[in-house]
Amino acid sequence: MSKSLKAAIYETHGIPAEVLRIVEQPWPKPASDEVVVKVAAAPINPADLNAIEGKYPVRPPLPATPGMEGAGTVVEVGSAVRNLEVGALVILPHNLGTWREACAVAAEKLVVVPDGIEPTQAAMLKVNPVTAWRMLHDFVSLQAGDWVIQNAANSGAGLAAIQIAHELGYRSVNIVRRAELVEELRAEGGDVVLVDGDNLREEVAAQTERAPIRLALNAVGGESALRMAKTLAPEATTVTYGAMSLQPMCIPNGMLIFKNLRFTGFWVNKWYDGATAQQRADTFAPLFKMAQGGLLRAKVEKTYPLAEAKAAVAHASQAKRSGKIVFRFDA
Repeated sequence: MSKSLKAAIYETHGIPAEVLRIVEQPWPKPASDEVVVKVAAAPINPADLNAIEGKYPVRPPLPATPGMEGAGTVVEVGSAVRNLEVGALVILPHNLGTWREACAVAAEKLVVVPDGIEPTQAAMLKVNPVTAWRMLHDFVSLQAGDWVIQNAANSGAGLAAIQIAHELGYRSVNIVRRAELVEELRAEGGDVVLVDGDNLREEVAAQTERAPIRLALNAVGGESALRMAKTLAPEATTVTYGAMSLQPMCIPNGMLIFKNLRFTGFWVNKWYDGATAQQRADTFAPLFKMAQGGLLRAKVEKTYPLAEAKAAVAHASQAKRSGKIVFRFDA
């Protein structure tokens, strides 16, 4: 009997816990330029849930397997592959669909993970840490001691931004919605952690001694983005990478005319599509080093086997979690 694998699929858009199901598929066979990867771990990201709901900008043809992140071990190598060996831990590409036990992937699309990083953490390096790294480097030239401000600071990307900024010597103002998160994020390296509110501008000025803030990272939109923009120095840049409030940004004309504030966006999928292999390698290298040293680490609230996919996505849809929900395939 031929070998098979289990994969999560959705055949229609809807509530993830209702439309997701587990099916058996044939075990993949690699083309000459491909390898077969046995998936070890794959997180559930908000974008994955949005894709299942039909709310994500990219809609793969149905039926589709969700999952924009994952890591696993190479178990078979195509005849023309020279740069990968069986046993290598690799990070999977974002357009694959990682919620499956195994997959065949073009070798050139994989990122090899160095020793000292376990698979669950490797599986979560491709989206949030890369998003944070690129936003901290691509829009404003920051030096050690400079300030950056962000909302949704307890999100996956927000936590990565805190850890990366701390390692690079940048100082961060981190905005959250719940007071119980303040000490938690300070322990992660956040220099200032504040609960969002109408007095945000005054609180930021007091905590930073009115230091200029030239970069803001916005994952919320709406009133939160406006309150954050009011804390910025002239010529500063707000980079929007999420819209958790589902509300548009409403920026007063004076912020553009008199302060010359700049508002732009970042989408990590688009960055990957345009990045060369060398640019990807140059981004991952410092992140790997930080991860090896325990300086960059995503929080995990619970892991699930793929067989419990419905419970896993229901859990991931809940607010006020303390970390990621992750599929583990080695149980």
